[in-house]
Amino acid sequence: MELPGLGRHCSERACRQLDFLPLKCDACGEVFCKDHIRYDDHKCSSAYKKNVQVPVCPLCNAPVPVQKGEIPDVVVGAHMDKDCKYNPAQQKQRIFTNKCLKPGCKRKEMMKVVCEQCSGNFCIKHRHPLDHDCKGSSHPVSKA
Repeated sequence: MELPGLGRHCSERACRQLDFLPLKCDACGEVFCKDHIRYDDHKCSSAYKKNVQVPVCPLCNAPVPVQKGEIPDVVVGAHMDKDCKYNPAQQKQRIFTNKCLKPGCKRKEMMKVVCEQCSGNFCIKHRHPLDHDCKGSSHPVSKA
């Protein structure tokens, strides 16, 4: 026995699939199948009401608020000209600034690797007390 009142047809003209779990678009109110529920999939004419995205400045990565009716590209351009906090000097900051204190070693690390005994900063290769001839504590260091 068929249940004629069960399910709804997809509102997309090319699809019209009978769907037993139809989904209603929150922008236009039409009923769609799972393949056409996204705004782009059914070319929703009311998507602008719900599909709101805040553009981000490509220089300072700050969100730029856009009012209704404004073109996002123009607003972001105006932000870049006036309010942008971008500092080109920040781009050239060095990442590897932690120089190894072992005499003769010129390696630099991204993060500090501090010896627990002498509190010196060393590279990965010289991080263990035996590798940098540690003189930080008076008790002997085991080779284990």
